[in-house]
Amino acid sequence: MVFQPLHMAGTMCFRPSAPRRQGGSGANPLGKTVILVVEDEALIRLATAALLEDAGYTVLEACDADAALRILESRSDIRAVFTDIRMPGSMDGLMLAHVIRDRWSAIHLLVASGLAPAEEVFPRKARFLRKPYAPKHVLKAFDDLFSFNPEPYRHRHNVIPNYGRVP
Repeated sequence: MVFQPLHMAGTMCFRPSAPRRQGGSGANPLGKTVILVVEDEALIRLATAALLEDAGYTVLEACDADAALRILESRSDIRAVFTDIRMPGSMDGLMLAHVIRDRWSAIHLLVASGLAPAEEVFPRKARFLRKPYAPKHVLKAFDDLFSFNPEPYRHRHNVIPNYGRVP
């Protein structure tokens, strides 16, 4: 299975009604690592959330940067944010990553896109995952993020080796 964006004109941002996946002020009763997935493509967001939940993470979802910031402001247990770069709203995922780095410096960042951003605009200590990506690449990226302090991103040198290459 490969997750790729769907490009449909007029598609509205979908937010699932299941409370276990939505942001909110609720705490994390099981003590699982909490990841916020920010993706405007509903199918990619839902599939990624299901993948991470199956791997044992608690997942919150946002369809744009504004919703992500509201969730981050209401919760103190989020350990990582996985964001797409291109999405509608007041800011894109790269700008969101910079805001998170400035306001919540301890949160791990994983940024995804089909095109690698230039090194000078990429947030410090963030990791990059090239689209399309396979589920195993997402899981490996989070294993790496939570196991050591990531190296800085370098343009044309994927810090996560071959994660963006779908076999």
